[in-house]
Amino acid sequence: MVWQQLTANLQVVWAALTAFVVVVLLTPAVGGMARLLGVVDRSEGGRRATPRGVPRLGGLALFLGVLVPSLAFLPLTQTMRGILLGATVATTVGAIDDFRGLAWWQKLAGQVLAAAIPAGFGIRVTSFNFPLIGPHDVQPAVGMTLTIVFIVAVMNMVNFLDGLDGLAAGVCAISALSFCLIDLSLTGQIGAAILAASVFGACIGFLRHNFYPARIFMGDSGAMLLGYSLAAISVQGLLKTAALATLVLPLLVLAVPLVDTSFVVAKRLKHGLPVYLADRTHLHHRFENIGYSQRRAVVYLYGWCAILALTALATHFVPLRPHPPHRSWDWTNVGIDAAVALAAVASSLYVVYLLEIVKLANPFIRRREELARDATVRKSA
Repeated sequence: MVWQQLTANLQVVWAALTAFVVVVLLTPAVGGMARLLGVVDRSEGGRRATPRGVPRLGGLALFLGVLVPSLAFLPLTQTMRGILLGATVATTVGAIDDFRGLAWWQKLAGQVLAAAIPAGFGIRVTSFNFPLIGPHDVQPAVGMTLTIVFIVAVMNMVNFLDGLDGLAAGVCAISALSFCLIDLSLTGQIGAAILAASVFGACIGFLRHNFYPARIFMGDSGAMLLGYSLAAISVQGLLKTAALATLVLPLLVLAVPLVDTSFVVAKRLKHGLPVYLADRTHLHHRFENIGYSQRRAVVYLYGWCAILALTALATHFVPLRPHPPHRSWDWTNVGIDAAVALAAVASSLYVVYLLEIVKLANPFIRRREELARDATVRKSA
């Protein structure tokens, strides 16, 4: 048993290292191909403040970085084949959007198709364990619908987050590492752990070329791949266990893209703007508005994401009560969980202070955000 566990852990490490090497070596070649094809960033006044002409399609290197170790180390069960097939569709749809552009409904249709594939292969929410109510089975049709909605939502969250050099890749790396550690401790979830490790290694390798100043962007192909992969890992390795904590763990690990997307969507609905329209009202852009450099804004968001992920890990690995039949509180664990939770709350309040209180006290920052919103309104008109 110990030998099997050690072998599984080594496979996870080798999967991460393989993904890292593949992406580090292939990303320059993908960037050169993107330049030859003319798939370079042409936006001006949009979400990014980096120079124009940076190649896109970095998602193709990320895809190979995830695919190669998955084929080498994953047990290719029906569910894992479904995940990899869906990842292929997600990357393809994103690459088409990078290359020639897709209407929002075309992109959404592609995302739904990609999300429906793993759901059709049996990767779906089957039950939840609600507090006070207890376990509750979910009807197959409802479970499939919830799974598709969840995967599509996370794909768009990561896509929205990809607005500063290295931001999406770094946040996804932290999330993937967190999922990998949790999956390793869950019986029978070695496949999800290897997939999470592959995503982690691919993201770290891509940061070698994507951290500020970026030499290549992941594009929609990369954002959709990473969002899809993290969501599929959540359903396969976490939500499917039906434990109470798993209702919270993915939300904590993915809290930064979740908060960013919720804030942006609420702002756009408030001002009557299309939800799918690109603008500069995201959390990372608001850091820039208060005078932070790209590098500093990204590092702050990395830190916030890491603290929230640490909270999720503490929730899982440091239980407040020992396993049954013991029912007494473990006060050492209570203290650790309380300290981590306090750090998460403090970091979140600090971000709110920087982005809201500082803005209210500085009319120049308020004016800058109003101009950015007005530019978005003119673009949508």
